[in-house]
Amino acid sequence: MPWTWRFEKADGTETTTGLQVEEFSTQGDAESWIGEAWRDLKEEGIDQVVLLDDGATVYGPMSLHAE
Repeated sequence: MPWTWRFEKADGTETTTGLQVEEFSTQGDAESWIGEAWRDLKEEGIDQVVLLDDGATVYGPMSLHAE
């Protein structure tokens, strides 16, 4: 089952990124990637992300902005 991220604007509208987006074989790999990429995603105007496991929401939306 591939783990992926969905990228969203603050209102929940799905958006895209210019970064190389990949599928991950584990949740840990996906979370490690977001830990490294979140600043770049935020700079592109992405406000929040949702973690998906084979298309099913695992958690999110998770804001990329400080509270």
